[in-house]
Amino acid sequence: MLRAPEPARQQAGVSLVELLIGITIGLFIVGASLMALQMQLRESRTLIAQNRLMQDLRAATDLMARDLRRVSYWGAADHAVWPPTGVASAAINPYTTMTTSGSAVAFRYSRDAVENDVVDGNEQFSYRLRNGVLELQLGTSPWQAMTDSTTMRVTRFEITPTEQLRSLAGSCTTPCPTADLNCPPQLHVRSLMLMLTAQGVGETTIERSVRSTVRLRNDTITGHCPA
Repeated sequence: MLRAPEPARQQAGVSLVELLIGITIGLFIVGASLMALQMQLRESRTLIAQNRLMQDLRAATDLMARDLRRVSYWGAADHAVWPPTGVASAAINPYTTMTTSGSAVAFRYSRDAVENDVVDGNEQFSYRLRNGVLELQLGTSPWQAMTDSTTMRVTRFEITPTEQLRSLAGSCTTPCPTADLNCPPQLHVRSLMLMLTAQGVGETTIERSVRSTVRLRNDTITGHCPA
């Protein structure tokens, strides 16, 4: 006996409206994800620029600090207090000159293997800020850039000196005459406060500052003990 064919089952599906709603939700999720990714990339780029700016500032500060610590170094510093045999008066350190004016500093220190008591061309140094770039000069040679103008722009360069006086009366074997105003000798303990501020090139909203205190290792001595 033949069976009657079963009726075809109705296939389930989505309507056009449901399909459009699904596409819209998918596009919204993709757009939100792309926006979040863009924000993350922007923050990452900003963080990298900040770190690079700080690294460049610290490198420039360290280089200057190493030079500034040696200001006034003199291979015959003891002659400023105790004159050599046969010499009537104490010698004067020829490297003591250091000038700071605006965004510039000039200083000296000895580089002689055997001290000649003369300030040579390679014993004079200068730093300055010019057009957003830190520059170095050795003697009378041309100025050379210390910072890269394509990565950062230095907006502030300041050096503030401080000084403390300490009496060296205990180093004299005899008391100082009352009329001698340059006796006893005095020790000038000096420090420099170094300040650098810079902005990232193309990222003017990124600005960082570095402050460093440099203790000069070569203290200046003025005055003398009684002859």
